[in-house]
Amino acid sequence: MTPPTEQANTAAAPQAGVEPLSGVTILDLTQHLAGPFATQILGDLGARIIKVEPPKGDGTRGIGPYFVDGDSAYYLSVNRNKESVCLDLKTDAGREAVLRLMQHVDAVVENFRPGTLKRLGIDIDEIRRRRPRLVVCSISGFGQDGKYRDNPAFDMIVQALSGGMSITGDVDGRPVRSGLPIGDLCAGMNGAIGTLAALIQAWRSGIAPTIDVAMLDTQISLLSYVASYVLAGSPVPGRQGRQHMSIPTYRALTCADGVDLVITANTQRMWGGLCRALDLEHLENDQRFATREERRLHFAELTDIIDAACLRFSGQELLERLQANDVPSAQINNVKEALDDEHVRSRDMILELPRGEVKISTPGNPIKVSTSANTHTAPPRLGEHTYSVLTDLAGMTSAEIDRLAAAGAFGTTKADSRV
Repeated sequence: MTPPTEQANTAAAPQAGVEPLSGVTILDLTQHLAGPFATQILGDLGARIIKVEPPKGDGTRGIGPYFVDGDSAYYLSVNRNKESVCLDLKTDAGREAVLRLMQHVDAVVENFRPGTLKRLGIDIDEIRRRRPRLVVCSISGFGQDGKYRDNPAFDMIVQALSGGMSITGDVDGRPVRSGLPIGDLCAGMNGAIGTLAALIQAWRSGIAPTIDVAMLDTQISLLSYVASYVLAGSPVPGRQGRQHMSIPTYRALTCADGVDLVITANTQRMWGGLCRALDLEHLENDQRFATREERRLHFAELTDIIDAACLRFSGQELLERLQANDVPSAQINNVKEALDDEHVRSRDMILELPRGEVKISTPGNPIKVSTSANTHTAPPRLGEHTYSVLTDLAGMTSAEIDRLAAAGAFGTTKADSRV
């Protein structure tokens, strides 16, 4: 891709339908969740994503129990806007093909265990010596160095090691993992951010940095103010349950009909609104609760009062009262309720992507770009684009592709889309 220039900076505003990463090509050597999520973000922003898969495909293609058009819903959730190239990197021919592709891309994103690519005969350092502008982003469980470097990593492993699980769950219960795979997904986000930053540096200086994103590092960073409290000398926090460790009016509530709501009454004005919504006006200036600090000091006492008051109202009634008094609040939706929400749908956060005779439904792109055409392609079938990518991107001839096929580069998957 051509780097930006001063002239480009003074040019007219981008035209509608031009994606921010149009012209950027990413070689996607990732599988499972963290890496594919990173490259899907880049694809949503307009980059061309060439996903290289082994002959049996990304391991998530077969994860049950839900399948659409032969692929698992898991795989379909993080692989839109990509082209699938099937290559067996354990063969000389497969390595030859992927090395050829590396000569024609702007960045490589991979999430093999550290050292795996080199053991396969793909020396990224050597490639970058010949192509110093090539961005390489490596996403792994524990990073490219350190004591845990070679350990296997999964989402729940890093959630456990990071301390995050220790503060998640009922106050008097045992630790539980986040219901969302935040270890994988947040590392994927950081991978996308790091890749974008490296592309900018490569364009400016002509030399790209390497990007090392670790799932555990990411989870440690997400401890945020909780870590800062401990580093400042606070006691080690326990499980937070349905509430905030510092703000007793930032919590979940249960109503008379069993409906659960949340409130985030953070300010003095909101405190007054909460008192009125719960018919507890007499507490607004009660010395035990008059200030944020007093409410924190009387945390348990205030919590018991609020819990008892909520049981006088149905969920809908209390939600209306809270909102009428300007108390930020919401019902706790289940997943289907969230996906069916009118606002969510209006923001194009559910995509229906045609793939042959079926439609693939996936969560949408949360990054809204004013010039974007907001078009997406369905996740590819295994090896669907092998022939086209090797010809139009790598410049291979039919004879070269036939030679690679005969040498086992594609396993038993057809590389020639003409067949």
